[in-house]
Amino acid sequence: MHVFVTGASGWIGSAVVPELVGAGHRVTGLARSDASAAALTAAGAAVHRGTLDDLDGLRNAAAASDGVIHLAFKHDIAFTGDFPGAADADRRAVETFGEVLAGSGRPLVIASGTLGLTPGRVATERDARDPGSAPAHLDGGPRTRLATAQMTLSLASRGVRSSVVRLPPTVHGEGDNGFMAAIVGIARDRGVSGYIGDGANRWPAVHRLDAAYLFRLALEQARAGSVLHAIADEGVPIRAIAEVIGRQLNLPVAAIAPENAAGHFAWLAGFLVIDAPASSALTRELTGWQPTQPGLIDDLDKGHYFHDSSE
Repeated sequence: MHVFVTGASGWIGSAVVPELVGAGHRVTGLARSDASAAALTAAGAAVHRGTLDDLDGLRNAAAASDGVIHLAFKHDIAFTGDFPGAADADRRAVETFGEVLAGSGRPLVIASGTLGLTPGRVATERDARDPGSAPAHLDGGPRTRLATAQMTLSLASRGVRSSVVRLPPTVHGEGDNGFMAAIVGIARDRGVSGYIGDGANRWPAVHRLDAAYLFRLALEQARAGSVLHAIADEGVPIRAIAEVIGRQLNLPVAAIAPENAAGHFAWLAGFLVIDAPASSALTRELTGWQPTQPGLIDDLDKGHYFHDSSE
């Protein structure tokens, strides 16, 4: 296929592009900077210069493709106070792709998440969140993102082979600047590797190369309206993560009382208390996907999360 990929030079996209190219697909990636364009060219992809706000450009690129993988999100404004604006831009992009692909049977694959899907029990692909009944803390941007995922699935009724790949809170690997890197940074700054309460709550995880493989399989074979889970580790206890970090940094490992969590972990505190295990059993059955990369604990033990760039 000729595949248009947004977010093609990002953390996951930069793994998806070589995965697609290696499987014989022709890729055009969205790039908003010279650096992104150079990275795409080096990976064997063509470049479409533009942004998520250039809806005419997105429309033209999607129309010229055999399918779309949408990974881009305005993280730069989302995490500096304008999450609603980032979510609205994401919604408009998906609406544009839906209009272009309607009636064609061509695939549209987008990324979503599993965090908080079914707190306290293992979430499956059959579980769904109704944006209209989402908790109050999910108002604004998060609620919009939930609605965008539901809208994507509904495009199946309009002749789009749409699918949603739900990612766990940590998509790990060398070069990760997400949750795991933030937790390591806090431990280094505080001089203690902490967890909240008893640390028994669990996070699912996947290596980014395994996630990239699933995005390719979704593009190639997912049925219209499918939800897939990119889950390798079903649930890693937060305390186990803290213990590896403590060992790697030679720091004490300690429980942080819930009332002190916000002071210790800042913005991460609300995430670190969530018990959010998730399964990918149905995804594996439907697609044949089998993760082959190291799990989260083994990946942390490789040491690459602990290289101090200041040294």
